[in-house]
Order: sequence, then C-alpha cells, then structure tokens
Amino acid sequence: MKVTSFKLRAVIATFIFFMPFIANSADLTEEQLDQYVEKAMSVFDIPGIAVGIIKDGDIQHLKGYGVREVGKDAKVDGDTLYAIASNSKAFTAAALAILVDDGVLEWDDKVIDFLPDFRLMDPWVTREFTIRDLLTHRSGMGLGAGDLMFWPSTFVTREEIIHNARYLKMVSGFRTAYAYDNLLYVVAGEVIAAAAGVSYEEFVDSRIMNQLAMGSGCHADITNLSDDNNIAIPHVIVDGGLRRAGRLNEEGEPMVIAAAGGIQCSARAMMNWLNMHLNDGAGLMSKKQHEEMWRPQTIMRISDTDKNWHGTNFTAYGLGFRLKDYHGLKHVSHTGGLLGMVTYIVMIPKEHLGIVVFTNQENGSAMRAIMEIILQTYLDAGDVDWTDRYEEIRNRNIASAASQVAEEGADADEEALLPLTDYMGTFRDPWFGDVTISENKDGLYFTSLRSKKLKGKMTPFKFNTFKVIWDDRSFNADAYAMFSTDFEGKVNGMKMKAISPLTDFSYDFHDLDFSKVAED
Repeated sequence: MKVTSFKLRAVIATFIFFMPFIANSADLTEEQLDQYVEKAMSVFDIPGIAVGIIKDGDIQHLKGYGVREVGKDAKVDGDTLYAIASNSKAFTAAALAILVDDGVLEWDDKVIDFLPDFRLMDPWVTREFTIRDLLTHRSGMGLGAGDLMFWPSTFVTREEIIHNARYLKMVSGFRTAYAYDNLLYVVAGEVIAAAAGVSYEEFVDSRIMNQLAMGSGCHADITNLSDDNNIAIPHVIVDGGLRRAGRLNEEGEPMVIAAAGGIQCSARAMMNWLNMHLNDGAGLMSKKQHEEMWRPQTIMRISDTDKNWHGTNFTAYGLGFRLKDYHGLKHVSHTGGLLGMVTYIVMIPKEHLGIVVFTNQENGSAMRAIMEIILQTYLDAGDVDWTDRYEEIRNRNIASAASQVAEEGADADEEALLPLTDYMGTFRDPWFGDVTISENKDGLYFTSLRSKKLKGKMTPFKFNTFKVIWDDRSFNADAYAMFSTDFEGKVNGMKMKAISPLTDFSYDFHDLDFSKVAED
C-alpha cells in the first residue's frame, strides 16, 4: 500500500464572476426560459426546480422556481440545497484524482491493497480489481446489484456493504459489459478514507468544496443539515397527488452512500464545480488527471433516441461522468436520482457551456425537457418542444406498463396454493439479511429486518406467488414474492421481482435468493 497521509496543497480556489441573466447569441431570454421551466413544472407536477447556466466563465442564468415543499411558502432559489444523488460520483472520482496528483495512489492500484477485506464472488476478480474498476461500472455484477442494502432506507454500515459485496453474483464477464452500480462507489469512498487517513466526507469537504469556494453551498458531510436550512424536500406522486417522500438517512445521521449519491449542493455552488471542469480541472487537479476523468473507460450502447435525436455515434462512461457526441460536439453529463428527487448536469466543453437542472420530484421528464430546450437553443440544434415530447413518452410508458401488469394478472386466482401458515417463518438472503413472513388480521405480512421501511401486506396472486404491497406507498415498487418448495411440498425458499417494469432499478428484488431458516 502507498503512504496513507497527504499534505494539503496550496490551491487557489476558482472564483466566478456572478452576474444576472445575459442575452447572448443563443437568443434565449430569461422570460423564455421561465416559460419553458414553468410549463415543464406544470405538465410533470414538480414543486420546485433550480436552473443554472454558465458560459465562458460567466453565469448566464441562476434561478429557482416554485417551492421547496408542497403546501408551504418557502421558495426555491439559487442557494437551495438539493440531494444531487449520483452526481456525487464525479466528486468521488475527483477526490481520487487529487490523491493521484498527491502521489498517494494510482488509478490502477489494486483495491485490496487499501481495503484488505474487500472481496467479490470470484477470487481472481477480487485480486485484479483496481481503483479504476470501482468507478467504471464493468465489474460483472448486474444493474444496481446490492442497492436494496441502502435503498429505500439505510440501516447498514459501509463496512457491512463492503463485506456483503462478496455474495453478489456475477452476471457477465469482468470488464466485458456496462452495468451501472452504486455499491462500488461506496467502496471507492472507503479507499479514499484509507489512503487519506480521514473520512470520505472530511476529505471531499476540505479538498474540493473549500478549495473551489463551494463550502457554504455544497456538503459531503450532511449531518448538520436539516429541513430548517434552505433545503429542497423530496416528493413523489401517490394516488395522483404530490406527497413528501422520506429520505434514505435519518436527519442528523451521515449518509452511508455519500460517495455514491449522498452529497447536497445548490445550483450556485455547482457553477463553480462546472467552471473548474470547463477549465481542465484548474484550481483542483492537474490537467492530466482531469483528462483521465473525461476519457472513455467503458463503452456503452447507443440508445435509439440519442442516435435519432442527436446524431450520436458513441457513448461511454468515464470516471464519474457519461460521455457522448451530441450534434457533433462532446457532451459530458450525469444524472442523479434518489427517492423523490432527480438532478442533471451537462457540459459542452467546446462551447465552454455548463448547465444544472435540479428538481424535487422523482419524475425525470421535466429535468430532461428543460435541459434539451437549453441545449438546443445555445447550440442552435433544432426547434423541438421537448416538454411535449417527453410528456408523450411518459404517457406511452405508463400505458405500456399498465398493460403488462394487467396481462400478467389476467389469470390470477387470488388464492394461495397452501395454508398460509406454511409460508410463515424467517427467510434469509446472504447479502440482504433476514425477512419474516408473519400473519395478522389481513393475512400474511412481510417485514425486512435490515431495510426497515420495506414492510407490507402480502396478498395471494397465483399458485405459490403473492403480491407484496408496501405500507409506504411512495416507493412505487410493489413486488411479487414466489415461494419454492422441496420434494415433500414444504416451503424452503423465496424469490422476488418488481411488479411494474417502471420500478426503479435500485429495487433489485430479482437479485434476492431467500432460503427458509429452520426453526429451533
């Protein structure tokens, strides 16, 4: 292992000249942008949005729209803090880039040299797994593998997350396929802590937020934040109405997945972050390491929409960022999503253009529509009403999902094959832990002992399969639970999958493989 201490370098923070909206050659007026945002908010039922645009080092637009919490008067502004979710990943990659510049580690150092207890299911992959591999979504594990350990609630430690990685099955060859994950960014955060000798949060706040003068508007350590701050509250739509959603962590508690998706930032602070990147890492890291962050690492499939809408010829993942060509220009971006909140950043390096769109409702259509409208105006890339386009896509997806669910349930008999008592007991998955199936006045009831918000009634569906209807209706993630039996007809296990194809991939029920625990 390399040395585990570092010296703070004297780095001059990157300051940006703040100014009001400026009309420029893009010919996007403040009034026009206001209309675009307000239409998207109305169509997709978004309580509050923050938008920031920086061009050639100057802030062109920085404004909040709507409210921080539905039913309350507090307005969103440029300083409102949002959970930026997976946009945190780029901060983790930047922290590692700083440590590379410091000479503390290298991108291709082995993870086990810093975290000796790190294990994956394959021993050879464990030995060969590098720091670069932690950031590039090519481990061989499946999409969102292990997310249920910390989604929709977090009651595990980082040490437990790292330990449980060894139980997650490989679904493709090592370094052969892209499959987005969060768990390995948690591991990356602990590599930073091991190499630097301080916690992930302390390192990021001191070496990134403070260096870039973002400290008052961007926080890796969120333990001192509460709803009393200027902070956006997450929302979901339940039964046709907006409802406040719960957070992954309890107020005052650290975010276990900080390195993967736990940072809170304002649109104003993110202007400094984007400006640093648009200037090749100046004020934070060497140009060499910044180029490494924006170098394609894992090839991704080109979507039909990107190809048809934007003439995209390549897509790839770098280190904490997605990369593609967009109307002939390099497009650097990332999205982020937590329960009740989604965020989006885009940079067009050749145009020295950076855009931030933060929303406090989990529907991603509004942020994408606003982003596309801004990009097409600045880049003179068409005249599409993106809100109308995304509304059509949303409605089509909802209709398709409803049709699929209805088709699957067409022959449901809503009667259990066995007596309900046969399904009761404790069921154990190696990485998720125990759940109990018990009986109450309404029938069977599912309770997770580790992910404590995952609890709900079970209703017979067909044969040995039940529907699990979560008590917390904000999840939008009801699931099937299919029990298995041994040769004597006794229940011995359980598998699960989401009912709707629109369920967020972080509800990776399909990765669970429960065995019934024998009674004492």
